[in-house]
Amino acid sequence: MAAQPQPKALTRKPLLLNKVEGSQEVVNMAAIVPKEDGVISVSEDRTVRVWLKRDSGQYWPSIYHAMPSPCSCMSFNPETRRLSIGLDNGTISEFILSEDYNKMTLVKSYQAHQSRVMMILFVLEMEWVLSTGQDKHFTWHCSESGQRLGGYRTGAGACGLQFDVETRHVFVGDHSGQVTILKLEQESCSLVTTFKGHTGGVTALCWDPIQRVLFSGSSDHSIIMWDIGGRKGTAIELQGHNDKVQSLSYAHHTRQLISCGADGGIVVWNMDVERQETPEWLDSDSCQKCDQPFFWNFKQMWDSKKIGLRQHHCRKCGKAVCGKCSSKRSSIPLMGFEFEVRVCDSCHESITDEERAPTATFHDSKHNIVHVHFDATRGWLLTSGTDKVIKLWDMTPVVS
Repeated sequence: MAAQPQPKALTRKPLLLNKVEGSQEVVNMAAIVPKEDGVISVSEDRTVRVWLKRDSGQYWPSIYHAMPSPCSCMSFNPETRRLSIGLDNGTISEFILSEDYNKMTLVKSYQAHQSRVMMILFVLEMEWVLSTGQDKHFTWHCSESGQRLGGYRTGAGACGLQFDVETRHVFVGDHSGQVTILKLEQESCSLVTTFKGHTGGVTALCWDPIQRVLFSGSSDHSIIMWDIGGRKGTAIELQGHNDKVQSLSYAHHTRQLISCGADGGIVVWNMDVERQETPEWLDSDSCQKCDQPFFWNFKQMWDSKKIGLRQHHCRKCGKAVCGKCSSKRSSIPLMGFEFEVRVCDSCHESITDEERAPTATFHDSKHNIVHVHFDATRGWLLTSGTDKVIKLWDMTPVVS
């Protein structure tokens, strides 16, 4: 399917502040160091680097540390300066960084998984290290003793991981497209529920503990906003990428979601608007507008002596319609469709210009983004990806 043209951005583009170059392979994850002009990165080239900005304006490594295996992910806690690094061989290694960020000291390592570690979260309140791996396991360890506290086998390799401190619920998204919610105790866990709304694997999760909303990004190019705390069971779909969504970040103070993907797009979604659920697609053997039979409806085709038509669906009302009755296209931003999508002719007439007003801004980073980190205090966005370059953006014109 041909890519739909992207709507125009509502505000000025993000300002590229700096590029951090020097990695030999994909930068799988990186983070802005709070209160410092620095960046921590882990790469497929097996290196952990801390980049500090020099007087020249360039970032140079104050720490360059080689690991025994490619570095797949990381979690950094600024309060304790604890850096947890996941490796391709299944190991998690923990370091403490010095106050001046010129030295890192190994604290402990433990074999958390049998294969590549996909995601790590360090929870200071519980002294837990949560992780997911390609071995289809979610595990959690005590960060003080290094002891394994428990685990849960997922249906597929999992790379989405979020945790709610208040309820001790952990959210795990896997490659089958399913999100699993577990309740963690000190040394046990129980299954709360599972839900599935994506047609592709879950590639990223983001949790808003204030509104109690979970965002899931997928290889099917979509994002779903799950209302966990509202108890209404609503799931809002967001369509704004032309390739798989690979990383999500949420700006709590402005209620804006930042999504990045393999298409190089940086999309800033306004989540402070009243959004609508997309309707379920209805089943029918004939067009629900003109009653023409679809091509599998042999009886009606024979009785009416008419050729069967291909079935389509209106994205606004969900009705099964033929091509003639859905010849128009329209964006429906409040339903998450920032690009133009198929709608039936009657729905097209009912959509006002105000309803077509974009609720997201679109920007091109010029590279395949693997990971994104947002520093709300400065309005900086960090992107890293397959071009081996870390980019720092000033998002204040966009996220304000």
